[in-house]
Amino acid sequence: MKILVVEDEVQLADALSEILRRNMYNVDTSYDGISGLDNAMTGIYDCIVLDIMLPGMNGIDVLSNMRRNKINTPVILLTARSEVEDKINGLDCGADDYLTKPFVTGELLARIRALTRRKGEIVDDSSLDFNGLQLNKSTCSVMWKGSDVKLSLKEFQIMELLISNPHRILPKERIIEKIWGYESDVEYNNIEVYISFLRKKLSSINAPVHIKTARGIGYSLEQEE
Repeated sequence: MKILVVEDEVQLADALSEILRRNMYNVDTSYDGISGLDNAMTGIYDCIVLDIMLPGMNGIDVLSNMRRNKINTPVILLTARSEVEDKINGLDCGADDYLTKPFVTGELLARIRALTRRKGEIVDDSSLDFNGLQLNKSTCSVMWKGSDVKLSLKEFQIMELLISNPHRILPKERIIEKIWGYESDVEYNNIEVYISFLRKKLSSINAPVHIKTARGIGYSLEQEE
């Protein structure tokens, strides 16, 4: 799952990004409103944590531009302001939630989980399931009937993307955008390497699931016949 953090306090932004990565999220960070809007407009994010007070363009204008352009990514506004009017203004402009600084990171994580559940991206807080195959977020592993195998971060993120979109062909370009970022120079053979690793690990636990190649397009997760 891919999160965008838009926060001009560099230390806070980097700390939040690191916490999110430790919780198995793929994170991009912007330190001003203009670059934040550019990233948000790609539509590749599952949730955006957006500060209101930003250089270049404030968070409310970023949010308004997103909604005018039909970018419906869930947004949590993050700000030092606590006045009711500010909260009303942010929510009226299209924010999905609002968190006032200072805050407990556990609460932010809970709010992200709640928003992404509503969006339908997650089955529950800790795992995803595909015909009995379980992807466990807390242990970074995939399990089939009691047998499990650890995944690297990139393997986990690719598997999460596949298992969240069963039977759907995911283009290689989409996988790169979601896992490595919109401006990444990662090549297709990087994906092929990780797909190979995942196939071997699925085979090692005898999971009746395979990652199917759509030649020249991408990959899909399918059940063995």
